[in-house]
Amino acid sequence: MRDVAKYLNSKQNTVDQDLAAEWAKLESLYNKKLWHQLTIEMLDFVKHPSLQSNNELVQLYENFVADFENKINLLSLTEICAIIVKQMGTVEERLAFLKQLQEKVKANKEALALCKVLSGGIILHEKGDQVETKNIMEEIGKILDDTDGVTPVHGRYYSLCSDFYRIYGKHADFYRASLRYLGCIELTSLSNAEQKSQAFHLGIAALLGEGIYNLGELLAHPVLESLKDQEESWLVDLLFIMNAGDIAGFHKLRSKWSSQADLVNNERLVLQKITLLALMEMTFKRPATKRNLSFKDIAASTGAREDEVELLVMKALAQGLLKGTIDQVDSIAHFTWVQPRVLDKKQLSSMMTRLENWCKDIESVETLVETKAADILTM
Repeated sequence: MRDVAKYLNSKQNTVDQDLAAEWAKLESLYNKKLWHQLTIEMLDFVKHPSLQSNNELVQLYENFVADFENKINLLSLTEICAIIVKQMGTVEERLAFLKQLQEKVKANKEALALCKVLSGGIILHEKGDQVETKNIMEEIGKILDDTDGVTPVHGRYYSLCSDFYRIYGKHADFYRASLRYLGCIELTSLSNAEQKSQAFHLGIAALLGEGIYNLGELLAHPVLESLKDQEESWLVDLLFIMNAGDIAGFHKLRSKWSSQADLVNNERLVLQKITLLALMEMTFKRPATKRNLSFKDIAASTGAREDEVELLVMKALAQGLLKGTIDQVDSIAHFTWVQPRVLDKKQLSSMMTRLENWCKDIESVETLVETKAADILTM
């Protein structure tokens, strides 16, 4: 049976006077049964540098936290245990501890989800079990689907998912999960190195991810600032080149991106994506009434051979990037719709110009109607 008073008293006899004062404060809150205030103190206390070695956190749990864990908020308990579990010896010991914790916190969906996230991280990074990690991710997803809004656990969940997809080379899934992760956290909570790593992997995933054609959200995200004025700044340039469908720019930057093996090995795939984006961009820039594009014009804008244009258009239609029809006899493609994308500043400027021209056309029609109103009414 644990002796909380004896444990706390022994800890107050430490050489570090500041730490001794912290222990005394914890004892006071514990004796007064001020569980909420004690929880708040514990959330910070477990991060104290002096507790990060010599099994101090494990002893803290066994001799103190375990005595009142059923009296505090379950999500907060899980957050406290998330720090403590790192100090436990083997993978099996950590997973066993988290399994027991799951039973204690299962009444709280967020706490249960976080507990599973912690287990999933250990299984992914230390056991390398792809199947078990995937199953845990699916379980967490179902739990969080039943919660209201975005919880504090969502960011941790998307972090686990993005790690999983990055490790197993699932570029498109990583891209989506990583953007969701960044959407759940404050970017300043990541170190400069972490921001740089996140931005680099996101950029590569955007280039290689199947079905990823909407790059605007990433291009507008401040995480890319971490790559500017860095050795990897070429990646930001390449993302803007791809988004604009600039095939010449892609080849011009070859000396930079050829240092990345994944891009070299998948050059054909990347070039195909840029070609499709070039087709989308040339269609987007045209007014809705002038979207009958000849195969010759498409070939000139996309860099494709004229005899390859029909297949290119079919791919764009099949992937839902464009809607329209193909006139094989006259070698013309008629487009009626372009997949919506998050626009960069240059694209927004182009749209603003078109909107201004449209407003002028409306004003011209309005003036014409006013001038000819009498003739129209007497017809």
